[in-house]
Amino acid sequence: MKQSPAKHFAQQPNTDTSKILLQLRNTSRVNEVDLDNPGFGDVFSDHMFSLEYKAGEWQDAQIIPFDDLRISPAMSTLHYGQTVFEGMKAFRGEDDQVRFFRLNRHLNRLNDSCERMCIPPLDTGLLERALRKMISVDKEWVPKKHGNALYIRPLVFATDACLGVRPAETYRLLIMTSPVGAYYEEGFNPVSLTTTDEYIRAVRGGSGFIKTACNYGPTLLPAEKAKEEGFTQIIWLDAHEHKYIEEVGTMNIFFKIDGELHTPQLSGSILSGITRDSVIKLAQHWDIPVHERPITIDEIFEADKQDTLEEVFGTGTAAVISPVGSIHHQGNMLVTDEDEIGPFAKKLFDTITGIQYSTHEDIYHWMSTIS
Repeated sequence: MKQSPAKHFAQQPNTDTSKILLQLRNTSRVNEVDLDNPGFGDVFSDHMFSLEYKAGEWQDAQIIPFDDLRISPAMSTLHYGQTVFEGMKAFRGEDDQVRFFRLNRHLNRLNDSCERMCIPPLDTGLLERALRKMISVDKEWVPKKHGNALYIRPLVFATDACLGVRPAETYRLLIMTSPVGAYYEEGFNPVSLTTTDEYIRAVRGGSGFIKTACNYGPTLLPAEKAKEEGFTQIIWLDAHEHKYIEEVGTMNIFFKIDGELHTPQLSGSILSGITRDSVIKLAQHWDIPVHERPITIDEIFEADKQDTLEEVFGTGTAAVISPVGSIHHQGNMLVTDEDEIGPFAKKLFDTITGIQYSTHEDIYHWMSTIS
């Protein structure tokens, strides 16, 4: 089953950008933060965007100080997980302009997630305009250091105080931002992966192709076990035959074999990564054949034996391109670029980050300047 995108359309007219309430902090906290070394996801900017769904429409759009929430213990999201999120970034270019990377693609994917979790669709045009206003307010939070960025986390969750299992009648959207550096502790060094025979990540027909909390919580235990065994992350196999490669815990996965690029096809249990799509488009632009298809773990080990496996790397918003140095499977280990990133992955990383930081030509018009 191939996943299909949701329909993306504007919703209620009473959430026009001109009606966004702006409530600013008295004093910014930006001078308390080392934006050159912010970590990842632990520090938050001054403000967040809020939107509520009630009485059948999205309303009460406002930019407010980032703060804790007061919620009911009976809030249905806490019990049944009717929640989705998205992750994107804003970058400060060498010309000091701040730009979003593939913003519309991210907002459309947020609506894909909403549709699967029975959450009313959002007006992506409103969200784009609100984000521009919000980032303009918190522009000083966008790091200047090359390699760092402002991570943007939209979150939508049900707010009904009800223990009945049903789609909620009220929801809230929050968009928070966080200055970030490298995602993995390894930084740009190759990561090590392992398969697992004991656990699965997702099944076709489930929610593996969207960004929702229930896809991530169950992966924490196997990921911790993998780390205890000396690996960075798990490379997940399919739930039925346990032989087809799907994705890594936080990334899509690519294999360069005999000069051509291979990646698992989007079959309903794999996240449609924005960076994944960017890599495919760049490879095709460079006349590198790209194959989106079922790939078995045994095939990859055989390619390694035949010396045709050239590079393995992961892709994602957080890490951009993450080289894979080794893969462990059922007692066997293959090693690719254990000490440094491969040349093709490096070219992809340099190109994508060059576009993001405005040092490379943006041939696909992926960047949008924040006015």
